[in-house]
Amino acid sequence: MTSRIKVLLVDDHPVVRAGLRALLDGFEEVVVVAEAGDGGSALRIAESHAGTENSIDLVVMDIQMPGTDGITATAKFKEMQGPPVLILTTYDTQADIVAAVRAGALGYLLKDAPPETLRRAVVDTAAGKSTLAPEVSAALLASMQKPEQRLSDRETEILHLLATGLSNRELSKKLFISEATVKTHLVHIYDKLDVENRTAAISKARQNKLI
Repeated sequence: MTSRIKVLLVDDHPVVRAGLRALLDGFEEVVVVAEAGDGGSALRIAESHAGTENSIDLVVMDIQMPGTDGITATAKFKEMQGPPVLILTTYDTQADIVAAVRAGALGYLLKDAPPETLRRAVVDTAAGKSTLAPEVSAALLASMQKPEQRLSDRETEILHLLATGLSNRELSKKLFISEATVKTHLVHIYDKLDVENRTAAISKARQNKLI
């Protein structure tokens, strides 16, 4: 029998981790050998396990976590030529997906995926194969087909804040920039999204899963 895939599970919610661990350990080919609540801890654990019998074969990682988030940690794993990363998250925005793939994630799956889909993704990602959920592949394709909708990190941040109902003045105070700069960003956002006002911008951004 081939050795089981040794997984490092990274999620900041203990209850979620417990459920995912039970699910992953239930797969014949998989065993969770370590857990972490943030990306920084995951990097340290992977390094401490390197060269041992519990050397990590795959990191299953959430995105939004305190401290070092999943995308930052994924980039560091790639930089150190560490184990492949499978993102397992509830976040399906185009911005998160593109950022994770650019950071080096080999797989990207949503937490509502069926168990068999998760098992297959774990096996394939550990083997070095790209494993992207269909909706993830669609979002990546959309980002390539519509480069005019590719917003900067700052523009995405402003869109998120717009969606909370902040005024230009409140945005400027929140971001420590002038109202004139806020207006300039909004002009660029409207142009990229081909809309004329903030309501339409928020609607289109949500429709295209940019926020």
